[in-house]
Amino acid sequence: MSRDEMQSVHDDIAFMRALAEEGSQAPLLGGGVTASAGLIFGAAAVVHWMIQKGVLQVSPWGIMAAWLIAGCLFAVVMMFIIRRVAATPGARSPLNRAVGSAWSGVGFAIFVSFLGLAAMAYSLKNPIIFNAFPVLILALYGAAWSVAADFSGKAWIRLVALASFAGAVVMGLMATSPMQMLAYAAALLLLAFVPGLILLRQEPSDTI
Repeated sequence: MSRDEMQSVHDDIAFMRALAEEGSQAPLLGGGVTASAGLIFGAAAVVHWMIQKGVLQVSPWGIMAAWLIAGCLFAVVMMFIIRRVAATPGARSPLNRAVGSAWSGVGFAIFVSFLGLAAMAYSLKNPIIFNAFPVLILALYGAAWSVAADFSGKAWIRLVALASFAGAVVMGLMATSPMQMLAYAAALLLLAFVPGLILLRQEPSDTI
């Protein structure tokens, strides 16, 4: 093993040690992001269901518009939340950097998945393709919550991660059910909004 490789291993070990030491001290931040995502996209899921059921008399392509509007609204809200979190004690701790990176990756994956499904729906001339969206979202949420559980050591977050993975399977089973989007909205409230509120309550109130 070369000197550079040994240094890289040493740096990795040092990072993990710092993460373990600070994980029990630094609060896990970013609850506002997941809470906002659960609320905004949960509302979009309800609108999706209303369009499918004919409660809202608009084009089926209004489904795509609903998700686009929700995405834009979430992006605006997230800018304010990130600015606030950056001024919170512990924001630059290894714990929050690692978990923040995981959620950032999930966010980009969700955006790309939406574009891919939109392209597929356009190619097939069938917006029903978006019924696969809940499966992808909950699976990605499960992955991010798993990272948060690993690095924070919080058992309840592990349960949220497992519930998210289970929810993804349920969404697949409900792919042809008219109630899928309502179930998805409930899942977002339980697996994003509620955990986000819990994390928000644990955040320090003073800023630096």
